[in-house]
Amino acid sequence: MSGDFSGIGRSDFVNRHGIPHDPSACESVNQEIESRGLETVRLSFADQHGVLRGKTLVAEAVPSAMINGCTMTTTLLAKDTSHKTQYPVFTADGGFGMREMSGAGDIVMVPDPATFRVLPWLDKTGWMLCDIYFTNGKPVPFSTRRVLQGALSDLGDAGFDFVAGLEVEFHVFRIENPNLTPADSGQPSTPPDVSVVSHGFQYLTELRADEHEPIWAFLRKDIQALGLPLRTMEVEFGPSQFEASFDIATGITAADNMMLFRSAVKQICRRHGYHATFMCRPGLPNIFSSGWHLHQSLRTRDTGENAFVSGSENVMLPELAMQYAAGILEHARAASVFTTPTINGYKRYQPMSLAPDRIAWGDNNKGAMLRVVGGYGDPLTHLENRVGEPAANPYLYLASQILSGMEGVGTSRVPPPMTEAAYEGEAPNLPASLMEAVDSLDESNFFRDRLGDRFVDYIVHLKRAEIGRFLSEVTNWEHREYFEIF
Repeated sequence: MSGDFSGIGRSDFVNRHGIPHDPSACESVNQEIESRGLETVRLSFADQHGVLRGKTLVAEAVPSAMINGCTMTTTLLAKDTSHKTQYPVFTADGGFGMREMSGAGDIVMVPDPATFRVLPWLDKTGWMLCDIYFTNGKPVPFSTRRVLQGALSDLGDAGFDFVAGLEVEFHVFRIENPNLTPADSGQPSTPPDVSVVSHGFQYLTELRADEHEPIWAFLRKDIQALGLPLRTMEVEFGPSQFEASFDIATGITAADNMMLFRSAVKQICRRHGYHATFMCRPGLPNIFSSGWHLHQSLRTRDTGENAFVSGSENVMLPELAMQYAAGILEHARAASVFTTPTINGYKRYQPMSLAPDRIAWGDNNKGAMLRVVGGYGDPLTHLENRVGEPAANPYLYLASQILSGMEGVGTSRVPPPMTEAAYEGEAPNLPASLMEAVDSLDESNFFRDRLGDRFVDYIVHLKRAEIGRFLSEVTNWEHREYFEIF
Protein backbone atom coordinates (compact mmCIF):
# COMPACT_ATOMS: atom_id res chain seq x y z
CA MET A 1 0.00 0.00 0.00
CA SER A 2 1.29 3.43 -0.86
CA GLY A 3 0.18 7.00 -1.14
CA ASP A 4 0.38 10.32 0.67
CA PHE A 5 -2.19 10.54 3.46
CA SER A 6 -0.29 12.98 5.66
CA GLY A 7 -3.47 14.99 6.14
CA ILE A 8 -5.02 12.25 8.26
CA GLY A 9 -3.03 13.21 11.34
CA ARG A 10 0.13 15.21 11.98
CA SER A 11 3.24 14.52 9.91
CA ASP A 12 5.53 11.97 11.63
CA PHE A 13 3.60 12.65 14.84
CA VAL A 14 4.64 9.49 16.69
CA ASN A 15 8.37 9.85 16.09
CA ARG A 16 8.52 13.62 16.55
CA HIS A 17 6.99 13.38 20.00
CA GLY A 18 8.68 10.18 21.15
CA ILE A 19 5.40 8.30 21.57
CA PRO A 20 5.97 4.60 22.38
CA HIS A 21 5.79 2.77 19.09
CA ASP A 22 6.40 -0.80 17.88
CA PRO A 23 7.29 -0.61 14.17
CA SER A 24 7.26 -4.40 13.75
CA ALA A 25 3.76 -4.70 15.24
CA CYS A 26 2.53 -1.90 12.97
CA GLU A 27 4.04 -3.59 9.95
CA SER A 28 2.38 -6.88 10.90
CA VAL A 29 -0.99 -5.11 10.96
CA ASN A 30 -0.29 -3.51 7.58
CA GLN A 31 0.58 -6.89 6.12
CA GLU A 32 -2.55 -8.49 7.55
CA ILE A 33 -4.73 -5.74 6.12
CA GLU A 34 -3.19 -6.35 2.72
CA SER A 35 -3.25 -10.16 2.86
CA ARG A 36 -6.90 -10.24 3.93
CA GLY A 37 -7.90 -7.73 1.30
CA LEU A 38 -9.45 -5.36 3.82
CA GLU A 39 -10.93 -2.21 2.38
CA THR A 40 -11.54 -0.14 5.53
CA VAL A 41 -10.28 0.04 9.12
CA ARG A 42 -12.11 1.70 11.99
CA LEU A 43 -10.02 3.63 14.49
CA SER A 44 -11.72 4.19 17.86
CA PHE A 45 -10.96 5.53 21.30
CA ALA A 46 -12.90 5.02 24.53
CA ASP A 47 -14.42 8.28 25.72
CA GLN A 48 -15.16 9.36 29.28
CA HIS A 49 -18.34 7.25 29.40
CA GLY A 50 -16.79 4.10 27.97
CA VAL A 51 -18.35 4.76 24.56
CA LEU A 52 -16.28 4.13 21.43
CA ARG A 53 -15.84 7.11 19.11
CA GLY A 54 -13.70 7.32 16.00
CA LYS A 55 -13.30 7.38 12.24
CA THR A 56 -13.19 4.87 9.40
CA LEU A 57 -10.14 4.93 7.12
CA VAL A 58 -9.64 3.36 3.74
CA ALA A 59 -7.06 0.59 4.04
CA GLU A 60 -4.44 2.54 2.10
CA ALA A 61 -4.49 5.25 4.77
CA VAL A 62 -3.66 2.99 7.69
CA PRO A 63 0.17 2.87 7.37
CA SER A 64 0.21 6.68 7.48
CA ALA A 65 -2.14 6.73 10.48
CA MET A 66 0.25 4.44 12.35
CA ILE A 67 2.91 7.16 12.12
CA ASN A 68 0.88 10.35 11.86
CA GLY A 69 -2.10 9.41 13.99
CA CYS A 70 -5.64 10.37 13.07
CA THR A 71 -7.22 13.64 14.18
CA MET A 72 -10.46 13.97 16.12
CA THR A 73 -12.16 16.94 17.74
CA THR A 74 -11.58 17.84 21.39
CA THR A 75 -15.31 18.42 21.83
CA LEU A 76 -15.84 14.66 22.09
CA LEU A 77 -14.23 14.91 25.52
CA ALA A 78 -16.77 17.55 26.56
CA LYS A 79 -19.89 15.43 25.93
CA ASP A 80 -22.34 14.03 28.43
CA THR A 81 -24.32 10.83 27.86
CA SER A 82 -26.80 12.64 25.59
CA HIS A 83 -23.84 13.69 23.38
CA LYS A 84 -24.41 17.32 24.38
CA THR A 85 -21.34 19.48 24.91
CA GLN A 86 -21.15 20.52 28.57
CA TYR A 87 -18.12 22.84 28.42
CA PRO A 88 -17.73 26.30 26.79
CA VAL A 89 -15.34 24.94 24.16
CA PHE A 90 -15.12 28.20 22.20
CA THR A 91 -13.33 30.05 24.98
CA ALA A 92 -9.62 30.58 25.60
CA ASP A 93 -9.28 27.40 27.65
CA GLY A 94 -12.39 25.55 26.51
CA GLY A 95 -13.67 25.61 30.07
CA PHE A 96 -10.99 23.11 31.09
CA GLY A 97 -8.28 25.55 32.14
CA MET A 98 -6.16 24.19 29.27
CA ARG A 99 -5.28 25.98 26.04
CA GLU A 100 -5.21 22.61 24.25
CA MET A 101 -8.96 22.22 24.84
CA SER A 102 -9.98 25.54 23.30
CA GLY A 103 -11.68 26.21 20.00
CA ALA A 104 -12.96 22.67 19.35
CA GLY A 105 -9.51 21.89 17.95
CA ASP A 106 -7.84 18.56 17.30
CA ILE A 107 -6.65 15.68 19.35
CA VAL A 108 -4.71 12.86 17.70
CA MET A 109 -5.64 9.18 17.91
CA VAL A 110 -2.61 6.86 17.76
CA PRO A 111 -3.57 3.25 16.97
CA ASP A 112 -2.48 0.44 19.27
CA PRO A 113 -1.57 -2.40 16.87
CA ALA A 114 -1.97 -4.98 19.66
CA THR A 115 -5.73 -4.36 19.54
CA PHE A 116 -6.17 -5.00 15.81
CA ARG A 117 -9.18 -7.13 14.88
CA VAL A 118 -11.09 -8.02 11.74
CA LEU A 119 -14.79 -7.32 12.36
CA PRO A 120 -16.58 -10.54 11.36
CA TRP A 121 -20.02 -8.98 10.93
CA LEU A 122 -18.73 -6.51 8.32
CA ASP A 123 -17.29 -7.00 4.89
CA LYS A 124 -13.53 -6.45 4.65
CA THR A 125 -13.31 -4.19 7.69
CA GLY A 126 -10.70 -4.04 10.44
CA TRP A 127 -10.66 -2.24 13.79
CA MET A 128 -8.06 -0.80 16.17
CA LEU A 129 -8.29 0.89 19.54
CA CYS A 130 -6.34 4.13 19.92
CA ASP A 131 -4.73 6.24 22.61
CA ILE A 132 -5.25 9.99 22.40
CA TYR A 133 -2.79 12.90 22.47
CA PHE A 134 -2.89 16.65 22.04
CA THR A 135 -1.33 18.01 18.86
CA ASN A 136 1.73 19.05 20.89
CA GLY A 137 2.35 15.40 21.72
CA LYS A 138 1.19 15.57 25.34
CA PRO A 139 -1.08 12.74 26.51
CA VAL A 140 -4.68 13.84 26.98
CA PRO A 141 -5.25 13.83 30.76
CA PHE A 142 -8.93 12.90 30.32
CA SER A 143 -8.14 9.59 28.61
CA THR A 144 -9.72 6.88 30.75
CA ARG A 145 -7.58 4.17 29.10
CA ARG A 146 -4.52 6.10 30.24
CA VAL A 147 -5.92 6.24 33.80
CA LEU A 148 -5.95 2.45 33.88
CA GLN A 149 -2.53 2.25 32.24
CA GLY A 150 -1.17 4.43 35.04
CA ALA A 151 -2.73 2.28 37.75
CA LEU A 152 -1.34 -0.86 36.12
CA SER A 153 2.12 0.70 35.85
CA ASP A 154 2.16 1.47 39.57
CA LEU A 155 0.89 -2.03 40.31
CA GLY A 156 3.72 -3.46 38.20
CA ASP A 157 6.25 -1.39 40.15
CA ALA A 158 4.88 -3.05 43.29
CA GLY A 159 5.55 -6.46 41.72
CA PHE A 160 2.06 -7.50 40.63
CA ASP A 161 -0.13 -7.95 37.58
CA PHE A 162 -3.90 -7.44 37.69
CA VAL A 163 -5.97 -10.46 36.66
CA ALA A 164 -9.66 -10.02 35.85
CA GLY A 165 -12.55 -12.20 34.80
CA LEU A 166 -15.64 -10.54 33.35
CA GLU A 167 -19.23 -11.58 34.07
CA VAL A 168 -21.73 -9.21 32.47
CA GLU A 169 -25.51 -9.18 32.16
CA PHE A 170 -27.41 -7.39 29.39
CA HIS A 171 -30.72 -7.42 27.55
CA VAL A 172 -31.58 -8.25 23.96
CA PHE A 173 -34.97 -7.17 22.61
CA ARG A 174 -36.64 -7.63 19.24
CA ILE A 175 -37.06 -4.27 17.46
CA GLU A 176 -40.70 -3.60 16.59
CA ASN A 177 -40.30 0.03 15.54
CA PRO A 178 -36.88 1.71 15.27
CA ASN A 179 -38.47 5.19 15.62
CA LEU A 180 -36.54 6.84 12.81
CA THR A 181 -38.75 9.83 12.02
CA PRO A 182 -37.00 13.22 12.12
CA ALA A 183 -38.98 14.06 15.25
CA ASP A 184 -37.32 11.10 16.98
CA SER A 185 -33.79 12.35 16.26
CA GLY A 186 -33.18 14.44 19.36
CA GLN A 187 -30.44 14.53 21.98
CA PRO A 188 -31.08 11.97 23.27
CA SER A 189 -33.10 10.36 20.47
CA THR A 190 -36.24 8.28 20.92
CA PRO A 191 -35.27 4.66 21.69
CA PRO A 192 -36.79 1.86 19.62
CA ASP A 193 -40.05 0.16 20.52
CA VAL A 194 -39.22 -3.42 21.42
CA SER A 195 -40.63 -6.77 22.48
CA VAL A 196 -39.00 -9.48 24.59
CA VAL A 197 -37.45 -12.53 22.94
CA SER A 198 -38.79 -14.87 25.63
CA HIS A 199 -40.69 -14.81 28.87
CA GLY A 200 -38.51 -14.51 31.93
CA PHE A 201 -38.25 -15.23 35.65
CA GLN A 202 -37.38 -18.83 34.78
CA TYR A 203 -33.75 -18.39 35.71
CA LEU A 204 -31.33 -20.74 33.89
CA THR A 205 -34.04 -23.10 32.65
CA GLU A 206 -33.05 -25.07 29.58
CA LEU A 207 -36.31 -24.17 27.85
CA ARG A 208 -35.44 -20.48 27.92
CA ALA A 209 -31.84 -21.25 26.95
CA ASP A 210 -33.15 -22.96 23.82
CA GLU A 211 -35.32 -19.93 23.03
CA HIS A 212 -32.29 -17.67 23.40
CA GLU A 213 -30.05 -19.93 21.33
CA PRO A 214 -30.79 -18.40 17.90
CA ILE A 215 -29.50 -15.08 19.23
CA TRP A 216 -26.57 -16.64 21.04
CA ALA A 217 -25.67 -18.50 17.84
CA PHE A 218 -24.88 -15.38 15.83
CA LEU A 219 -23.40 -13.57 18.83
CA ARG A 220 -21.17 -16.50 19.76
CA LYS A 221 -19.91 -16.91 16.20
CA ASP A 222 -18.80 -13.29 15.88
CA ILE A 223 -17.57 -12.82 19.46
CA GLN A 224 -15.31 -15.85 19.17
CA ALA A 225 -14.15 -14.74 15.72
CA LEU A 226 -12.97 -11.51 17.38
CA GLY A 227 -10.75 -13.58 19.66
CA LEU A 228 -12.60 -12.64 22.84
CA PRO A 229 -12.29 -15.39 25.48
CA LEU A 230 -16.01 -16.19 25.80
CA ARG A 231 -16.61 -18.92 28.39
CA THR A 232 -20.29 -19.25 29.31
CA MET A 233 -23.63 -18.05 27.93
CA GLU A 234 -26.57 -17.98 30.30
CA VAL A 235 -30.25 -17.15 30.54
CA GLU A 236 -30.41 -14.57 33.30
CA PHE A 237 -33.25 -13.88 35.71
CA GLY A 238 -35.63 -11.63 33.77
CA PRO A 239 -37.29 -11.55 30.35
CA SER A 240 -34.84 -11.06 27.48
CA GLN A 241 -31.93 -10.99 29.93
CA PHE A 242 -28.63 -12.58 28.91
CA GLU A 243 -25.32 -13.15 30.67
CA ALA A 244 -21.85 -13.79 29.29
CA SER A 245 -18.72 -14.64 31.22
CA PHE A 246 -15.15 -14.59 29.97
CA ASP A 247 -11.94 -16.35 30.86
CA ILE A 248 -9.39 -14.36 32.82
CA ALA A 249 -7.28 -11.70 31.15
CA THR A 250 -4.35 -9.70 32.45
CA GLY A 251 -3.95 -5.94 32.69
CA ILE A 252 -5.35 -3.61 30.06
CA THR A 253 -6.59 -6.55 27.97
CA ALA A 254 -9.53 -7.20 30.30
CA ALA A 255 -10.83 -3.64 29.89
CA ASP A 256 -10.16 -3.60 26.14
CA ASN A 257 -12.12 -6.86 25.85
CA MET A 258 -15.12 -5.36 27.65
CA MET A 259 -15.08 -2.29 25.40
CA LEU A 260 -15.03 -4.41 22.26
CA PHE A 261 -17.63 -6.89 23.58
CA ARG A 262 -20.22 -4.23 24.39
CA SER A 263 -19.79 -2.42 21.10
CA ALA A 264 -19.79 -5.66 19.10
CA VAL A 265 -22.94 -7.04 20.76
CA LYS A 266 -24.88 -3.87 20.02
CA GLN A 267 -23.77 -3.76 16.39
CA ILE A 268 -24.28 -7.48 15.71
CA CYS A 269 -27.74 -7.52 17.27
CA ARG A 270 -28.86 -4.44 15.35
CA ARG A 271 -27.91 -6.09 12.06
CA HIS A 272 -30.17 -9.02 12.96
CA GLY A 273 -33.14 -6.85 13.93
CA TYR A 274 -32.54 -6.80 17.69
CA HIS A 275 -31.66 -4.08 20.17
CA ALA A 276 -29.02 -4.97 22.76
CA THR A 277 -28.66 -2.74 25.80
CA PHE A 278 -26.22 -2.65 28.68
CA MET A 279 -28.44 -0.17 30.52
CA CYS A 280 -28.79 -1.42 34.07
CA ARG A 281 -32.58 -1.31 34.46
CA PRO A 282 -34.56 -0.62 31.28
CA GLY A 283 -37.84 1.18 31.92
CA LEU A 284 -40.05 -1.63 30.62
CA PRO A 285 -42.59 -3.76 32.53
CA ASN A 286 -41.17 -6.84 34.29
CA ILE A 287 -37.59 -6.15 33.21
CA PHE A 288 -34.95 -7.08 35.79
CA SER A 289 -31.77 -5.13 36.63
CA SER A 290 -28.44 -6.17 35.12
CA GLY A 291 -25.04 -6.11 36.82
CA TRP A 292 -21.39 -6.42 35.91
CA HIS A 293 -19.51 -8.64 38.37
CA LEU A 294 -15.77 -8.06 38.28
CA HIS A 295 -13.65 -11.03 39.38
CA GLN A 296 -10.15 -9.94 40.33
CA SER A 297 -6.87 -11.05 41.85
CA LEU A 298 -3.22 -10.12 41.76
CA ARG A 299 -0.49 -12.24 40.20
CA THR A 300 3.04 -12.01 41.58
CA ARG A 301 5.35 -11.04 38.74
CA ASP A 302 8.47 -12.87 39.87
CA THR A 303 6.71 -16.22 40.39
CA GLY A 304 3.57 -15.96 38.27
CA GLU A 305 1.51 -17.21 41.22
CA ASN A 306 -1.84 -15.98 42.48
CA ALA A 307 -1.07 -13.64 45.39
CA PHE A 308 -4.54 -14.22 46.88
CA VAL A 309 -4.00 -17.92 47.63
CA SER A 310 -3.52 -18.72 51.30
CA GLY A 311 -0.60 -20.86 52.36
CA SER A 312 -2.14 -21.77 55.72
CA GLU A 313 -4.80 -24.43 56.01
CA ASN A 314 -7.00 -22.52 58.46
CA VAL A 315 -6.64 -19.14 56.74
CA MET A 316 -9.04 -18.25 53.93
CA LEU A 317 -7.00 -15.38 52.49
CA PRO A 318 -3.42 -14.19 52.95
CA GLU A 319 -2.80 -10.82 54.57
CA LEU A 320 -2.22 -9.08 51.24
CA ALA A 321 -5.64 -10.13 49.92
CA MET A 322 -7.29 -9.06 53.19
CA GLN A 323 -5.68 -5.64 52.94
CA TYR A 324 -6.64 -5.34 49.27
CA ALA A 325 -10.26 -6.15 50.11
CA ALA A 326 -10.18 -3.61 52.94
CA GLY A 327 -9.08 -0.89 50.52
CA ILE A 328 -11.91 -1.64 48.10
CA LEU A 329 -14.44 -1.53 50.94
CA GLU A 330 -12.97 1.67 52.38
CA HIS A 331 -13.28 3.63 49.12
CA ALA A 332 -16.43 2.00 47.75
CA ARG A 333 -18.69 5.06 48.13
CA ALA A 334 -16.43 7.39 46.17
CA ALA A 335 -15.62 4.65 43.66
CA SER A 336 -19.33 4.22 42.93
CA VAL A 337 -19.12 6.93 40.26
CA PHE A 338 -16.74 4.60 38.42
CA THR A 339 -18.52 1.31 39.12
CA THR A 340 -22.08 2.69 38.72
CA PRO A 341 -21.87 5.87 36.64
CA THR A 342 -25.53 6.33 35.62
CA ILE A 343 -28.61 7.61 37.42
CA ASN A 344 -30.36 4.40 36.41
CA GLY A 345 -27.75 2.10 37.94
CA TYR A 346 -28.61 2.97 41.54
CA LYS A 347 -32.09 1.50 41.13
CA ARG A 348 -30.39 -1.90 41.19
CA TYR A 349 -29.21 -1.60 44.81
CA GLN A 350 -32.15 -3.37 46.42
CA PRO A 351 -32.20 -5.74 49.43
CA MET A 352 -32.65 -9.47 48.79
CA SER A 353 -32.01 -8.96 45.08
CA LEU A 354 -28.64 -10.60 44.32
CA ALA A 355 -27.31 -7.03 44.15
CA PRO A 356 -25.63 -5.31 47.09
CA ASP A 357 -27.16 -2.43 49.02
CA ARG A 358 -24.34 -1.88 51.51
CA ILE A 359 -20.57 -2.02 51.77
CA ALA A 360 -19.87 -5.49 53.10
CA TRP A 361 -18.02 -8.63 52.15
CA GLY A 362 -18.59 -12.32 52.67
CA ASP A 363 -17.41 -15.85 51.97
CA ASN A 364 -19.22 -17.05 48.83
CA ASN A 365 -22.10 -14.69 49.62
CA LYS A 366 -23.78 -13.33 46.50
CA GLY A 367 -25.69 -10.69 48.45
CA ALA A 368 -22.50 -9.01 49.62
CA MET A 369 -20.80 -6.28 47.64
CA LEU A 370 -17.48 -8.11 47.76
CA ARG A 371 -17.54 -11.90 47.58
CA VAL A 372 -14.62 -14.19 48.36
CA VAL A 373 -14.46 -17.04 45.85
CA GLY A 374 -12.22 -19.99 46.75
CA GLY A 375 -9.92 -20.23 49.73
CA TYR A 376 -7.04 -22.32 51.04
CA GLY A 377 -5.71 -24.72 48.41
CA ASP A 378 -7.70 -23.21 45.53
CA PRO A 379 -5.34 -21.68 42.94
CA LEU A 380 -8.22 -19.64 41.47
CA THR A 381 -9.04 -17.82 44.71
CA HIS A 382 -10.15 -14.27 44.01
CA LEU A 383 -12.50 -11.44 44.95
CA GLU A 384 -15.71 -10.75 43.07
CA ASN A 385 -17.03 -7.20 43.24
CA ARG A 386 -20.77 -7.35 42.50
CA VAL A 387 -21.39 -3.60 42.69
CA GLY A 388 -20.85 -2.60 39.07
CA GLU A 389 -23.39 -1.90 36.36
CA PRO A 390 -22.86 -3.08 32.75
CA ALA A 391 -22.66 0.51 31.47
CA ALA A 392 -19.55 1.31 33.55
CA ASN A 393 -16.46 2.56 31.77
CA PRO A 394 -14.19 -0.53 31.98
CA TYR A 395 -11.00 1.50 32.40
CA LEU A 396 -12.35 3.48 35.34
CA TYR A 397 -14.02 0.44 36.96
CA LEU A 398 -10.80 -1.58 36.90
CA ALA A 399 -8.62 1.39 37.86
CA SER A 400 -10.81 2.17 40.87
CA GLN A 401 -10.35 -1.39 42.12
CA ILE A 402 -6.58 -1.40 41.70
CA LEU A 403 -6.10 2.02 43.28
CA SER A 404 -8.42 1.27 46.21
CA GLY A 405 -7.07 -2.21 46.81
CA MET A 406 -3.44 -1.17 46.73
CA GLU A 407 -4.14 1.71 49.12
CA GLY A 408 -5.37 -0.96 51.51
CA VAL A 409 -2.15 -2.91 50.99
CA GLY A 410 0.02 0.18 51.37
CA THR A 411 -1.62 1.22 54.64
CA SER A 412 -2.08 -2.34 55.99
CA ARG A 413 -5.83 -1.86 56.32
CA VAL A 414 -7.82 -4.44 58.22
CA PRO A 415 -11.22 -5.30 56.71
CA PRO A 416 -14.36 -5.54 58.85
CA PRO A 417 -15.66 -9.00 59.78
CA MET A 418 -17.31 -10.88 56.94
CA THR A 419 -21.08 -10.84 56.84
CA GLU A 420 -23.36 -13.86 56.83
CA ALA A 421 -26.49 -11.71 56.44
CA ALA A 422 -25.66 -9.40 53.57
CA TYR A 423 -28.81 -7.27 53.86
CA GLU A 424 -28.69 -6.85 57.61
CA GLY A 425 -26.30 -5.32 60.12
CA GLU A 426 -24.64 -1.95 60.42
CA ALA A 427 -22.40 -1.93 57.36
CA PRO A 428 -22.40 1.48 55.64
CA ASN A 429 -24.82 1.81 52.77
CA LEU A 430 -23.79 2.24 49.18
CA PRO A 431 -24.84 5.59 47.73
CA ALA A 432 -28.58 5.66 47.11
CA SER A 433 -28.20 7.83 44.00
CA LEU A 434 -25.69 9.14 41.52
CA MET A 435 -26.01 12.48 43.31
CA GLU A 436 -24.68 10.94 46.53
CA ALA A 437 -21.94 9.10 44.67
CA VAL A 438 -20.73 12.23 42.88
CA ASP A 439 -20.59 14.13 46.17
CA SER A 440 -18.53 11.30 47.68
CA LEU A 441 -16.08 11.37 44.78
CA ASP A 442 -15.87 15.17 44.89
CA GLU A 443 -14.96 14.99 48.59
CA SER A 444 -12.54 12.05 48.24
CA ASN A 445 -9.01 13.15 49.04
CA PHE A 446 -7.88 9.64 48.13
CA PHE A 447 -9.09 9.73 44.51
CA ARG A 448 -8.01 13.35 44.15
CA ASP A 449 -4.53 12.30 45.23
CA ARG A 450 -4.41 9.26 42.92
CA LEU A 451 -6.17 10.67 39.85
CA GLY A 452 -5.49 14.38 40.27
CA ASP A 453 -7.88 17.25 40.87
CA ARG A 454 -8.22 17.96 37.16
CA PHE A 455 -9.53 14.49 36.32
CA VAL A 456 -11.84 14.25 39.34
CA ASP A 457 -13.26 17.72 38.65
CA TYR A 458 -13.78 16.70 35.01
CA ILE A 459 -15.82 13.59 35.88
CA VAL A 460 -17.76 15.45 38.57
CA HIS A 461 -18.60 18.26 36.13
CA LEU A 462 -19.94 15.90 33.47
CA LYS A 463 -21.94 13.84 35.95
CA ARG A 464 -23.47 16.91 37.56
CA ALA A 465 -24.49 18.12 34.11
CA GLU A 466 -26.18 14.75 33.54
CA ILE A 467 -27.91 14.99 36.92
CA GLY A 468 -29.01 18.55 36.18
CA ARG A 469 -30.67 17.50 32.94
CA PHE A 470 -32.44 14.67 34.76
CA LEU A 471 -33.75 16.96 37.48
CA SER A 472 -35.04 19.46 34.93
CA GLU A 473 -37.23 16.86 33.17
CA VAL A 474 -40.84 16.23 34.25
CA THR A 475 -41.20 12.47 34.73
CA ASN A 476 -44.25 10.24 34.37
CA TRP A 477 -44.05 9.62 38.13
CA GLU A 478 -44.39 13.34 38.88
CA HIS A 479 -47.27 13.74 36.47
CA ARG A 480 -49.19 10.81 38.00
CA GLU A 481 -48.39 11.94 41.55
CA TYR A 482 -49.29 15.63 41.36
CA PHE A 483 -51.36 16.45 38.26
CA GLU A 484 -54.73 15.50 39.73
CA ILE A 485 -54.30 15.92 43.45
CA PHE A 486 -53.04 19.52 43.33
